[in-house]
Amino acid sequence: MNLYNHALATALSFGLAFTAAAQSPAPTAGAAPAGQQDPTARNPAPVHPELKGVFQDFGSEPGLTALMDEFMAVMLEDPRMRPFFENTDQPRIKRQLVEQFCAILGGGCAYSGRDMKSSHAGLGIDRADFNALVEDLQVAMDRKGVPFRSQNKLLAILAPMHREVITR
Repeated sequence: MNLYNHALATALSFGLAFTAAAQSPAPTAGAAPAGQQDPTARNPAPVHPELKGVFQDFGSEPGLTALMDEFMAVMLEDPRMRPFFENTDQPRIKRQLVEQFCAILGGGCAYSGRDMKSSHAGLGIDRADFNALVEDLQVAMDRKGVPFRSQNKLLAILAPMHREVITR
């Protein structure tokens, strides 16, 4: 698999980790309440202290906050993603993404959101939705000047989450 395909596949895995949070703040029927985790789900924010340098490449916590502001703006401009995000608690979504990325990148943050399995249950997310979100994430990271190599290191950790995100 070449670097571009690896980056895309990895980004796909992350992509809808965000989309679940973008839906109504209320959990879907049978889903775990906010902050609770399904014991069969993967950890949505595994800490990787060895990525502290990557955390710095993202601009630490302030850089992640700016990235999420940009990411939300890009998604709201995208007609494929706008329906997932326009009527949501956008500040909460952005905060939880900052927490998730910060925790993963060894920045010392704690993730307060639900696991990906609970978050995405019943949302009917398909591969096309996932791909569109990944494209928007890549646009946002590029606009914020995140080095490609650092993007790939984060996305490689997020990759396995796609199994719990795509639900149709």
